[in-house]
Amino acid sequence: MGYNIAMILEALLSSVVIQLTVSGPISPPVAEYLAREIRRANSERAELVLITMDTPGGLDESMRSIIKEEIASEVPICVYVYPQGGRCASAGVFIAAAADLVAMAPGTNIGAAHPVSMGEKADSVMLEKLTNDAVAYLASLYAKTGRPTEWAEKFVRLSVSLSADSAVSAGIADLIAESPEQLLKALEGKPVRGKTLELASARVIKRGMGFRDSLLALLANPNIAYILLMIGLYGLLFELAHPGGIFPGVTGAVSLILAFYSFQLLPVNYAGVLLIILGVGLMLAEVKITSHGILGTGGVLSLLIGSIMLFDVSVPYLRISWVTVAVVVILTLLLFIFVIGKALRAQIWKPTTGREGLAGEEGVALEDIRAGGRGQVFVHGERWMAEAYEDIARGDVVVVEEVKGLRIKVRKKR
Repeated sequence: MGYNIAMILEALLSSVVIQLTVSGPISPPVAEYLAREIRRANSERAELVLITMDTPGGLDESMRSIIKEEIASEVPICVYVYPQGGRCASAGVFIAAAADLVAMAPGTNIGAAHPVSMGEKADSVMLEKLTNDAVAYLASLYAKTGRPTEWAEKFVRLSVSLSADSAVSAGIADLIAESPEQLLKALEGKPVRGKTLELASARVIKRGMGFRDSLLALLANPNIAYILLMIGLYGLLFELAHPGGIFPGVTGAVSLILAFYSFQLLPVNYAGVLLIILGVGLMLAEVKITSHGILGTGGVLSLLIGSIMLFDVSVPYLRISWVTVAVVVILTLLLFIFVIGKALRAQIWKPTTGREGLAGEEGVALEDIRAGGRGQVFVHGERWMAEAYEDIARGDVVVVEEVKGLRIKVRKKR
């Protein structure tokens, strides 16, 4: 009993390190996750917040909201570029610059922070303004954390990127560590903000992104947003073409809502959205209107161009992959060909139901029928009054030659 109480008291009195993880672009869901957890760590009076980071960059607004929380935090922040082979580029450089401590794993790099315009293309004057703003912002963060400010110019204007060893030599990073455990040992006793870090007996609490944060971060992926848009369009169009299906309509509506939520997180070119909608509409019109393939071809081209234009940015992580575009366009084209083929076959094939569908069908005579006379026959699961072209005996197999009103004309099968 006393031993258990001692363990509980030791756990309560020991320092706590909150470990957070960023792996991917800096997006609004990631910013919300980091900001929330940094505030929570402050309320818990943690010894240190450790952010492991592997990011290609991200949105400026999200980056600045994270930096504001870092600056306001009373708990020291350490950004750790991890795992090995990871990077801290673009927006990640600014987030690291605002941290009290920067560590890197071997084989990682930091830098390449030149601003990229989102949405409409920025002219040379606007791009220069964005660059000057980014340089001044990064320099101010380095000045605050006591790091050499001249690297702000190199990272932003020249897109310089440093290896872990070079970053430590340049004073941009504080140390190199192979793992979070090794890093915490190296930081033991290090002075930060006028206090000494006590991490020898610290409990490490890992708080990753929860289901909600992970789902929202997934929706911020341009490939997912694009796929949701296509599912939504096809689901609603199928429901309109075949009312009462319910499932396609519900799936389409939910997918479209999620797609438009994703578009709020991404630099969307709405001309691309309109071209995609136009492309789908043209291909469906081809089914209804005989245009000898003109509407269908225009639809495929409109869909392809709209897909390329949808996220018109230069950074790879905010563009739709060519593989995704190719798969969607090919599947759409195959679906279009399948529907067109069904429509053509429906026009060419002989009817198989109703009166017209009886012509050529075989049946059995239910009684003797003289040539020119009438009698009953069993055809297509039904009794019919038939006129015979020739003498037919009961049980003979007959073939329907013609349908006249409620009677059919038959002959014996040769």
